[in-house]
Amino acid sequence: MKDVADRVGMSRQLVSLVLRDKQGATEETRQKVRAAAQELGYRPNESARLLRSQRTHQLGVLFDMRQPFEVDLVDSLYRAAKTRGYRLALATMGADRRESVALEELLSQRIEALLVLASESGENFLRDLPGNIPIIQVGGPHVGGLTDDIRSENQQGLDLAVTHLVELGHTLIAYADAGDGPNAPERLSGYRQSMSRHGLINNIDVIPAGYSEEKGYTVARHLLSREQLPTAIVCCNDRCAFGLVETLVRAGVRIPEDISVIGFDDSTIARLPFVQLTSVRSDSDRMAHVAIEATLNRLQHPHGEDWAHPVETSLTIRQTTGVARAS
Repeated sequence: MKDVADRVGMSRQLVSLVLRDKQGATEETRQKVRAAAQELGYRPNESARLLRSQRTHQLGVLFDMRQPFEVDLVDSLYRAAKTRGYRLALATMGADRRESVALEELLSQRIEALLVLASESGENFLRDLPGNIPIIQVGGPHVGGLTDDIRSENQQGLDLAVTHLVELGHTLIAYADAGDGPNAPERLSGYRQSMSRHGLINNIDVIPAGYSEEKGYTVARHLLSREQLPTAIVCCNDRCAFGLVETLVRAGVRIPEDISVIGFDDSTIARLPFVQLTSVRSDSDRMAHVAIEATLNRLQHPHGEDWAHPVETSLTIRQTTGVARAS
């Protein structure tokens, strides 16, 4: 700041007013100061500003970059938070990056609330989170304590997928299940209920899988070992569906002529030109908006009742589903 003041021949106090966008300087002065700051590459010390303030307006986000939908959701959260005057502090987990390390980094940045999108274990429940700040679970694992829960209508999404296949003449519809992963029980329940509702309870076919391309590969190898393929399969997420599709295609199976495939999340993978995957769409923009509103409400009312807000899903139909093959 002293360098900027010396460049324009003004006091540091006056330069400070301009750079903090405060009143007390003419428009001509503001233009000179801003031009000098840009020439000198001046950037305000954000860390110092936060230390001086009682409020940081920072929200922590714990997520996993390996899941495309979570990356899409973080992008939506950035936009939603900005409209309400908040910033995001991000921490991700990986093979060599523990959840405890990520959480410690977030807490050291004086976040006002924590939005949880993922867990280190990949299970449906997350424990041992800090209890001194509000925690909002967004489309990920369930957490204990006083929390708000924003997630897609998983059961409704699976019903949309199964119903679409039934309307195409499919009756042999399998499901690749994520076991104890986040949202897995709800999605499995949605598949079972929809199959029963369509009179296909005796055709329920659940195959153990998970939220990765490797798990999709395993499901595909299992299907190829059978005497007969099902006419369709719904996968627990897009990554699993991608691994399954790639493996089946390499083995000479035609999609959708031999088997129709549906994913879940409608993430970036599903929209790739060489994939064109039919997928249940989780509305990341809507989820992000609701999550930020829930966070601000929790900051104002820290001891209010837990709040659950399911976000409706839709089905994006692309090229991996078609009419059922003849038996």
